[in-house]
Amino acid sequence: MARTSTDQQPHTPFFSRPGVRRLIPFVLITAIALVFIFENRASIKIRLLIPEVTMPLWGALLIAWGLGMLASAFTVRRRRDRRTR
Repeated sequence: MARTSTDQQPHTPFFSRPGVRRLIPFVLITAIALVFIFENRASIKIRLLIPEVTMPLWGALLIAWGLGMLASAFTVRRRRDRRTR
């Protein structure tokens, strides 16, 4: 069956969609964080409670960034699950 002009939904611009609007700040902050992480390449000593580890600063920053992303994803998921109940 052919669609007529009245059957079509109005076209919304790509950047005005709610999912894209939430994704843009995430992409910008992630890009800036990754540039900052990979610009810091010096080796440092990190104390993890008892042991002392020598590793590149970019590795420590990348681990901290990854843990932050996991924590925020967990928080957003829990908040979304709480709303559906």
